[in-house]
Amino acid sequence: MADASHRGRPGQVAFVLKGYPRLSETFIAQEIAALEQRGLPILIASLRHPTDSQVHPIHASIRAPVLYLPEYLRDEPMRVLRAWWRVRRKPGYAQAWRDWLRDLWRDRTANRIRRFGQALVLAAELPHDVVRVHAHFLHTPASVVRYCATIRGLPWSGSAHAKDIWTSPQWELREKLASCDWLVTCTATNRDYLAGLAPPGRVELVYHGLDLDRFAAPAGTRKPRDGSAADDPVTVLSVGRLVEKKGTDILLEALALLPEDLHWRLVHVGGGPLRQALQQQAADLGLRERITWHGAMAQGELLTLYQGADLFALASRIAQDGDRDGLPNVLMEAQSQGVPVVATDVSAIHELIIDGETGLMVPPQDPQALARALQELIRDPARRRALAEAGQARVNAEFGLQGNLDRLAAKFGLPARAGN
Repeated sequence: MADASHRGRPGQVAFVLKGYPRLSETFIAQEIAALEQRGLPILIASLRHPTDSQVHPIHASIRAPVLYLPEYLRDEPMRVLRAWWRVRRKPGYAQAWRDWLRDLWRDRTANRIRRFGQALVLAAELPHDVVRVHAHFLHTPASVVRYCATIRGLPWSGSAHAKDIWTSPQWELREKLASCDWLVTCTATNRDYLAGLAPPGRVELVYHGLDLDRFAAPAGTRKPRDGSAADDPVTVLSVGRLVEKKGTDILLEALALLPEDLHWRLVHVGGGPLRQALQQQAADLGLRERITWHGAMAQGELLTLYQGADLFALASRIAQDGDRDGLPNVLMEAQSQGVPVVATDVSAIHELIIDGETGLMVPPQDPQALARALQELIRDPARRRALAEAGQARVNAEFGLQGNLDRLAAKFGLPARAGN
């Protein structure tokens, strides 16, 4: 049911995030900014304080106030105790307590205890004009939201993405999906999986979409490099956190398999816990001098790198704990800038890339296949251009932000855009 106040305007919605602001989650900031522009009053509640040294420029456009919950209960015990005292007699408190005890019995972790403490604070400190609580991610944030919404007697909803789906036990997914009003997720692959665990009609597909105003097509054409000139190598760009699911080690293995007479350089953007190990792997493979490691980067700087790249590569895989990409925004970003992409057939990537038409797809964890695809495109600038043009056209037609946001805005009771 759409939310609306007695004046016909949408009521305030509390968006609960694991951390805010986060450079790696600009798709959430993009969504919040766009919903604000359409008239949705938003309060951001963050389970953690920011840790990134940089923020995306879009965060500056967000007007929503931010409520930081206790990151660890031991840091603010009196705040948690005061919250409990304020909410303990609310009609929904007993049910939330029973739900939490049942969850704790199946998940006996400190994190589960922390979730309930954060929910108490959120329930106590939410302004009275909040009419809905919305969780971004179906794991920890949705647990906090579910307990809080039960205490306050509010409806709740959620947005599910990737890790939160595939690393959560099915019992927990089923119970959250039964409890929420509605849930959106960013790929058809996710939607189909969650729909099998949810009441009929509970889960809907809404792609994140790309803000095509921010990612306008660049002017000019790229130089037709073919890897034959040592002083003018083909630039391969890869963007992603240095974690297992991104498969950067597979990309390095593939690059090491390329012929010695092929001239290329890799530019990588993204930080992460595997940085030192991957840089050592690159050195062991003899690739150190051909790779630039940039670390985390703001989107304005990254846009310049997209526009200077000849080819984009991402070697996503399913991690040992089940974590995986959904549909990485960086693939859409690259294609919007006219960069041809090579990616692996994992999760929902096939929903964006049509193999051989809008990019090349190879099996995950197959460095030989990835090397063949890279070699093909490095040597053939005409093929790169054809794939880039087709990929750019598909992103513009199917994955723009505004069209996908229309469906999400309607869930929050916002009116359709003029002309729709």
